[in-house]
Amino acid sequence: MTTPSTVYLLDISRILARAEEAVPTGIDRVELTYARYLLAHRPDRVLFCALHPIGVMGGITTELAAELVSALAAKWDEQAQDISVSKLKQKIRRTLLLQRLPKRPGLVHLLVSHHHLTRPRAIQSLLKRTGARFVPMIQDLIPLEFPEYARPKEPARHAERMKTVARFADAVIVTSTAVRQSLERWLKEKEDRTLPVWHVPLGVADVSGTDITSATVPVPVRPYFVCLSTIEPRKNHLLLLNVWRRMVEQMGNRAPMLIVIGKRGWENENVVDMLERCPALKGNVIEYNVLSDQDVIKLLRYSQGLLFPSFTEGFGLPLVEALSLGVPAIASDISVLREISGNVAEYLDPLDGPAWQKVILEFAENGPRRQEQIRRLDGWKPVSWDDSIAQALAVIEGAF
Repeated sequence: MTTPSTVYLLDISRILARAEEAVPTGIDRVELTYARYLLAHRPDRVLFCALHPIGVMGGITTELAAELVSALAAKWDEQAQDISVSKLKQKIRRTLLLQRLPKRPGLVHLLVSHHHLTRPRAIQSLLKRTGARFVPMIQDLIPLEFPEYARPKEPARHAERMKTVARFADAVIVTSTAVRQSLERWLKEKEDRTLPVWHVPLGVADVSGTDITSATVPVPVRPYFVCLSTIEPRKNHLLLLNVWRRMVEQMGNRAPMLIVIGKRGWENENVVDMLERCPALKGNVIEYNVLSDQDVIKLLRYSQGLLFPSFTEGFGLPLVEALSLGVPAIASDISVLREISGNVAEYLDPLDGPAWQKVILEFAENGPRRQEQIRRLDGWKPVSWDDSIAQALAVIEGAF
């Protein structure tokens, strides 16, 4: 008996919902990259679906999905200013409930974002209609393990997502062994459920050859560092701002500069107050909420290093992206960051401000620690997106 070939029913609800956003999040990029890969490498074995605003899953033709993916790649990756996806988004939504989803052997519903995991009935209905196996990707369990870093209602919402996974998933993809351990423990303790949990690290796009001649962001004359992440409590911006205030008070304009890149998130009043009202930070800390990829790459390339003082992470993509550019990094000493960058980055306790100040000043002077890390970077290579997705598909196809 011949085993049917795996056919992927890729859920692109997130990029459809966020198509009009000027800048994508990391998870937006994951979903977009999976769609691009499957269109390129499994064109005859991929179908697309998304959640309609009324709460029902519907199908998307391959032609419309490819058009959306192409438009978003141009908009987000190439920063094309003349591409509008609004009409395309509305066209897809109008046809979502008209496109029949087939019931066929070998079908795997792949959801690589957490989008609508709080809608168990929609997922249950889809699986019943199509007979598909369900493989979601779980990015992290941070709202359950560290509720103090989440919005007030988010822990309950994330518990609902994990219950949906426990009820309907046939297997789960996670991006780090730390997340795998957290998920396996939660499923056992809360749902008395054991599932195959596959660790597949996220990939990184090769941007080393990116042309930055179109980048318009100014590069500071003084040595500077970059902090790249949404401004929210768990990212620990407050530690850096307090370190910078102290350095400026001690050194004046001889202190290095800090460039903060990221949207303002939630419950960050202390950070915002310092950014907007602290006299010592004026002209020494620069905040950018939205920048093109070319601008971000330009600032990273000419910096003394990336600063990544997070209290907790599911993966830590900015760290991997910086290292892939050959940019040194100072990062929190937490297990997931050691897992993804090995012995390359400089690791510090995220609560130890004096230690951060000491190493930052040494990096600013291109001291021995920074030079040693640059030498370590010579032998370090991130996982490519092609290799990451190929690994995920190989695991799925080997299991079903």
